[in-house]
Amino acid sequence: MAQGRQKPNILVTGTPGTGKTTTSSLLSDASQLHHINIGQLVKEKNLHDGWDDEFDCHIINEDLVCDELEEMMEEGGNIIDYHGCDFFPERWFDCVVVLQTDNSVLYDRLASRGYMGTKLTNNIECEIFQVLLEEAKSSYPEEIVMALRSDCVDDISRNVATLVDWIKNWRPVS
Repeated sequence: MAQGRQKPNILVTGTPGTGKTTTSSLLSDASQLHHINIGQLVKEKNLHDGWDDEFDCHIINEDLVCDELEEMMEEGGNIIDYHGCDFFPERWFDCVVVLQTDNSVLYDRLASRGYMGTKLTNNIECEIFQVLLEEAKSSYPEEIVMALRSDCVDDISRNVATLVDWIKNWRPVS
């Protein structure tokens, strides 16, 4: 896993609206690890296969994303922020964080972002059925998967503190 890396790689995943980007940005500031927002990267570097009108988003090209990140991930010291996790190589991550948010809180967050119809319903159902937690547990060793509550600012602050402690205690595999 972390062979040769001097700093850990962390994946922050969860349903849209659970606070991935906020948590990742604050964690990056607190830890000096590099925050990579996959959605932004896909837009900036055109790592997609067009636009999905139904879900109002780019159709991510997972191979192009992985090719783009490979070298950085081998070096370590990255926080990857994305709502999916099953296409990233297992060897990349030392910790996989799944943020979870109460459905009523999540509904309000997504609605305020302009989510509606199928996009809103699918994301709420994804959270209800813990799809991303199950995806993380089936894609990575269970001992590196960490589910964290993310309903409010206090939760986010607590999560960042927990992860900063985790980073301080992390040791590379020799």
